[in-house]
Amino acid sequence: MNLKDKQAALIEEITLIPDAYERLGYIVECGKKAAGLPEDLRIDSFKIEGCMSQLWVVPEFKDGLCYFRSESDSAIVKGIAELLCNFYSDQKPEEIVETDAEFLAEVGITQHLSPNRRNGLSRIVESIQRFAKSCMAGS
Repeated sequence: MNLKDKQAALIEEITLIPDAYERLGYIVECGKKAAGLPEDLRIDSFKIEGCMSQLWVVPEFKDGLCYFRSESDSAIVKGIAELLCNFYSDQKPEEIVETDAEFLAEVGITQHLSPNRRNGLSRIVESIQRFAKSCMAGS
């Protein structure tokens, strides 16, 4: 499934949730269901700077596709990171670089985040896209 299709599916799924706070609950549930990261991957080189919470995003490039895993000590941040990692995983670097996460604002997710949480969200996307660009440059 390409990112356009993933985006459409996520928008449809999230907009079925009528209340904005229930949508945030959905995000938290995404984080609770996430596998997380083992301690040995929670290292500075994977840490997302500029986020008030502890947050790590581990990228991987194999067979021409990017994959991402995450962990955080905050339930909402973990959920956002998990949603973004799932969204961008299993995709070609070129498609990742061309696709932002603005659709989260369209479905009412970002409006109910604190400025610090929105900053963290944008840092996750920046980190994922920077990794994708490095994969493009390396191939």
